[in-house]
Amino acid sequence: MILDSKLPAGPLAEKWTKHKFTSKLVNPANKRKYTVIVVGTGLAGASAAASLAELGYNVKAFCFQDSPRRAHSIAAQGGINAAKNYQNDGDSVYRLFYDTIKGGDYRAREANVYRLAEVSVNIIDQCVAQGVPFAREYGGLLANRSFGGAQVSRTFYARGQTGQQLLLGAYSALSRQVANGKVKLFPRTEMMDVVTVDGHARGIVTRNLITGAIETHAAHAVLLCTGGYGNVFFLSTNAMGSNVTAAWRAHKKGAHFANPCYTQIHPTCIPVSGDHQSKLTLMSESLRNDGRVWVPKTVEIAEKLRKGEIRPRDIQEEDRDYYLERKYPSFGNLVPRDVASRNAKYVCDEGRGVNETGEAVFLDFRDAINRDSEDTIRARYGNLFDMYQQITGENPYQTPMKIYPAVHYTMGGLWVDYNLMTSVPGLYALGEANFSDHGANRLGASALMQGLADGYFVIPYTLGDYLAGLGTKPVDTNHPEFEKSVQEVKAKISKLLGIKGTKSVDYFHKKLGKIMWNDCGMARTAEGLTRAKGEIKALRAEFWKDVKVLGENEELNQSLEKAHRVADFLELGELMVDDALNRNESCGGHFREEYQTPEGEALRDDENFAYVAAWKYQGDEQEELLEKEPLVFENVKLTQRSYK
Repeated sequence: MILDSKLPAGPLAEKWTKHKFTSKLVNPANKRKYTVIVVGTGLAGASAAASLAELGYNVKAFCFQDSPRRAHSIAAQGGINAAKNYQNDGDSVYRLFYDTIKGGDYRAREANVYRLAEVSVNIIDQCVAQGVPFAREYGGLLANRSFGGAQVSRTFYARGQTGQQLLLGAYSALSRQVANGKVKLFPRTEMMDVVTVDGHARGIVTRNLITGAIETHAAHAVLLCTGGYGNVFFLSTNAMGSNVTAAWRAHKKGAHFANPCYTQIHPTCIPVSGDHQSKLTLMSESLRNDGRVWVPKTVEIAEKLRKGEIRPRDIQEEDRDYYLERKYPSFGNLVPRDVASRNAKYVCDEGRGVNETGEAVFLDFRDAINRDSEDTIRARYGNLFDMYQQITGENPYQTPMKIYPAVHYTMGGLWVDYNLMTSVPGLYALGEANFSDHGANRLGASALMQGLADGYFVIPYTLGDYLAGLGTKPVDTNHPEFEKSVQEVKAKISKLLGIKGTKSVDYFHKKLGKIMWNDCGMARTAEGLTRAKGEIKALRAEFWKDVKVLGENEELNQSLEKAHRVADFLELGELMVDDALNRNESCGGHFREEYQTPEGEALRDDENFAYVAAWKYQGDEQEELLEKEPLVFENVKLTQRSYK
């Protein structure tokens, strides 16, 4: 098929305004005749469900948590970007657009990114009106701080709990619509399949996580707002429940999966401490505003540090290597995440890591405390410092934090056009579930921005254009396709429960995670990726022969929940490896060691790889088909990305 991105014609700054005007509308009386399913109730899902219900649509919202307030969006601590230019430091919609395109290493659509920057200014007003307690300056104006990849202060924040506060705002709007009867909320319910009728998405099949009941729900359109797939690596900063199942089942029903190999490694995480861990803890990127990143200048000093013969404070200034400030003087510690992560790996590979495993660097607040006082730093980051101390037992006010990169965000996701519709008509993907706005690397504080932009300001316009051409004929679950999907779901459940093998689901998940981290993580090679593909195939075959899924379906069964998700991760992992192996260049978070500059930076190949890689499912055990959407740049010049 031809991947039609439906990009509007005309100048970049006018595309979204003109597109909204030319989109078909649904009149208020007819909106009541449409039903929309929203899967996921994080920032994208809650804001979309609340906005659509406010417009008059009937909404069914599904989440596998016991409350939307537990969505993974709460984990985004540091802030949300918006081009308000409150600091009068040179920010603008165009600068936010440019920083985002450049930060993504020129692998995103210009029109989508510009729209994101354009609506960012409205998001802040919306959230303030909802009562989100953004930090304020002494005079009462909203405060801003800097984040990686920018030389201006455009990040709005609520201490170190911005995601949680924004989600509470969206949740309050959602709750209002639940009380009004316009949203029906289905907690503790997991989507198992998308149902298509005559090629259009017409509903979903779900499993009640408490009773195991398999149920069907029909609608005129389905919105997937189900987050990213970082947990394919097992150890990541994602919540344990985060998974790819909804997006992957949609992929197997015809939705293209775009750029699956684009994984973001966050540079500011608490290092791995042992095999007992089930997840990693993120330390907000906002800490890099005041914390200085460094390691000892020599391997000898680092070895003494690791053996406990000296303490960090014993290392003199002339023996410290503030390597980000040294290599990137213009941006310093606020380089983008992929650059900071890669450089942390480099110095640790040289033997200059600072913890027992040799895989950690320092994030030091000594100078900031001396400059601004401990009380000031406590006011900015107190809850983050407390969290670090509770986890590590070390006081970051007195000794530097130890950090190391970890899997965080996924820029890949379901392919969508400008309207956020996937290649299946009537099926949309919002927020991290789609691929559209971040290219090969997401700038910090842009995840919250995209989730709320998609839910509050994009989908209410673009969904109406689709529904207006559909007609108001009711939909129900009597169509044979619903029963067919139900039987497929039940058959898979029976198959998993019937294997009765000897190895736990976590055994397979951990093995997959190690394969992915070692060969498709921070650095990739053709040799490693080829090896990983074979290992994943073998692991998947072993999974379907020897996995042990405890219990039955007709009950709360977390073993069965995990088994479904890991089965999907095993398939996704192979596609990620295929995508990384196919992309013979380095860009953003996708770093192929064969393609780098003499300084160790990512070396793009714009002539051959300036496209979106959209993969089409061809059937079980079949190689997926690669289809390409060319990326055309009319407003920015493709240059070697430099933060020096």
